[in-house]
Amino acid sequence: MKSYELSYLISPELSLEELKAFQEKTTAFLQEQSGVLGDFYEPKKTRLGYPIKDKKEAYLVTFYFQMNPEKLAEFEKKLKLEEQILRYIILSKEIKKQKLKIPQKRKPSPRTIAPTLKKEKPKIKKVKIQELEKKLEEILGE
Repeated sequence: MKSYELSYLISPELSLEELKAFQEKTTAFLQEQSGVLGDFYEPKKTRLGYPIKDKKEAYLVTFYFQMNPEKLAEFEKKLKLEEQILRYIILSKEIKKQKLKIPQKRKPSPRTIAPTLKKEKPKIKKVKIQELEKKLEEILGE
């Protein structure tokens, strides 16, 4: 069996009794297909981001279930035939057993401070004008 999540929007025109009856109807569809009902969240009236079938509000219902993947298509066909459902989505959920991780205190990592090297400016050798003129004469051949 594989785990799934079903979320659907129901018409806001239903009364609470009709809403409960509709939920029982969907769980009956599920049980007909040998599905196992898991967590179930109470319907919540929400304002829609955009109108769906001319409705600006709807009841949001979400529940988790397990079912063989071969029977999911038949379950989905029954959901499509219901006129009260504005939209629905079935998501595949993986249930993983997670080990509890106990947070451990981290030891502060030793910081290595790179020695900062000062860049030395190149030393400029001062030359006297007389020496400069001598070099120029040698180069120019005067």
